[in-house]
Amino acid sequence: MTAEGEADVSIRSTVRAEEITFLEVPETRVEFSGDTDDRTSASGSRRVRLPDPVRAGVTYRDIGIDHWITANPDVDTLG
Repeated sequence: MTAEGEADVSIRSTVRAEEITFLEVPETRVEFSGDTDDRTSASGSRRVRLPDPVRAGVTYRDIGIDHWITANPDVDTLG
């Protein structure tokens, strides 16, 4: 861990769209592999005008998704 409460690895992405239509409901998941666990890794998202779950055939307009992933690998087990 770099500083108190800060993750060693942090990834954030933002997606915006004027409109989007899902032909089918997507299956989504986040998996952490390697030397992390629930105590040292986390993910989350914030949606704007996009329900969870989405519905097939519905057009959503002016949407946004902010998604983040943080992790603190166990440096003792790294080669």
